[in-house]
Amino acid sequence: MKPLVLNRNKNGYKKQNRLINYKLLLAGLGLFLLGQVLAWYQTNGQFISEWVKEHPILVAAIGGVPVGYSYILATTLTVQAFNGEVWPSRLLGFSMGIMAFTILTLIHLNEGLTFKTIVTLCLATLIVLLQVLWK
Repeated sequence: MKPLVLNRNKNGYKKQNRLINYKLLLAGLGLFLLGQVLAWYQTNGQFISEWVKEHPILVAAIGGVPVGYSYILATTLTVQAFNGEVWPSRLLGFSMGIMAFTILTLIHLNEGLTFKTIVTLCLATLIVLLQVLWK
């Protein structure tokens, strides 16, 4: 017996061929990167700024809305780019976070790239490529 195949997924998007809307994808990736960069400064700013270290509640209150809103918009755009599929959005957001964290930590905290970090970056890049290129 064949499984029942619905024409729409739970998010209401029509299931189509795995065509990606690259304009929405690039906008979503940009917003994920923005959110990850803002989140990095919000959480790690304490190591580079005494003011941030002394005002964690204020930093959380001021930074929380832009970070959260960036993630919400990024998720919306990437889910639309992948015709309603949520998993690619999650994996791309994770990968953008790994990349942003690595670069910002290297620049601001002078933590070099270990072999383990390089392998992790390669895996994050592979995740992005799999999500975008695998049809």
